[in-house]
Amino acid sequence: MTDATTVYLDDLAEPRFSPEIQQIRDLMAAMAPESPLDADALHAKAAAETGLDDFGPHDYRERLDVYLAALHDVSGLHGPGIVNFHAQLLQWLKNRLLLTDLLKRHPEIRDIELLPPVVIAGLPRTGTTHLHNLLAAAPTFRTLPYWESVEPFPLPGEAGVEPDPRRTRMDAAVEFMNAVMPHFRLMHEMTTDHVHEEIQLLANAFSSMLFETLADVPRWRDYYLAHDQTPAYEYLALQLKALQFLRGGRRWLLKSPSHLEQLPVLDAVFPGVVVVFTHRDPVPVALSMITMITYTARMHRWPVPITEIAASWIDRLDLMLAALVRDRDVIGPGRSVDIRFDDFMADELRVAERVYQLAGETLTAEARAAMASYLAGHQRGRLGQVATSAEMFGLDEHDLAVRFGSYVERFLR
Repeated sequence: MTDATTVYLDDLAEPRFSPEIQQIRDLMAAMAPESPLDADALHAKAAAETGLDDFGPHDYRERLDVYLAALHDVSGLHGPGIVNFHAQLLQWLKNRLLLTDLLKRHPEIRDIELLPPVVIAGLPRTGTTHLHNLLAAAPTFRTLPYWESVEPFPLPGEAGVEPDPRRTRMDAAVEFMNAVMPHFRLMHEMTTDHVHEEIQLLANAFSSMLFETLADVPRWRDYYLAHDQTPAYEYLALQLKALQFLRGGRRWLLKSPSHLEQLPVLDAVFPGVVVVFTHRDPVPVALSMITMITYTARMHRWPVPITEIAASWIDRLDLMLAALVRDRDVIGPGRSVDIRFDDFMADELRVAERVYQLAGETLTAEARAAMASYLAGHQRGRLGQVATSAEMFGLDEHDLAVRFGSYVERFLR
């Protein structure tokens, strides 16, 4: 680090940890033999921890098997990484059990009508998180705090308990994440109550782009891209109904980059959906995203093949942006808007007003004040920034600009 605001990561390929964190990692490594990445073992443990045994529709089983096989392909997968993946997979299975049980006890959940959600769709670093949190600061929309996205449905013995044990567990998880990856929050701030993406809910269907960001899994990526995502989005809609039933809410505000390549599915599953597209020069965006992905890879592997991961993600982003160029007009002008990053930064509240107008929502004085208060405490770059460059990953900026040329021509000229 050469100054107080810019961090230069020199351990992306061979991560280093403090002695205190290494002790924790050693303890996790010792737990790896009891944390198998095995479908039968995971299902048995999920059932034992919830007292339930109905995981809902069985279509997810093949997807889980493909992902587990892909994880076994990851080179350098270490003990702490095995424990982390085991815990995440276990939680997604528990979420399925808990949702199925909730639906059995309250079948009326299926009859809840979802209002057309407002969806923010853009690559990371294009202003999506800032816009999401800005709009979520007002009481207008129902949003998903981080703790709820990870554990959307309470365990049978914890329903109604205050303080909610799910929040307490997330407090501990965030503290651990910040200790192991102290610079992650400079790239993507995460707190227990931070408004989060529904990509976590899609993971409960075991069909989510989240899996690609957690590990370099080409076998899973190819499988995901070859399959219609309608069933996963329908499962997402069902979960949104259940969450409204449990904690209220009138109209959902959603956000995920994965929607960029799923616009026909999004439009079919959520009729009338309103989509806010965010745009920014894709070259620095791609470099920033790759930096974040290679930095988080220390959670599960050593060493980290950063040039290999970078090349893979350039291909992946190219596919995603090509799909956006192809399908952008699926969501017509009456239900969508394109927002350039620089325009958003120049007048954030004006962009919020445009979203309200597009969605047909009334921007009350209370909502405006809440968003202004959010902006006052969340100035851009207040936590600092992480330096990125094409050279870090063996890439060439000119080649990247050519690669993403059709997207730039469509949305940024």
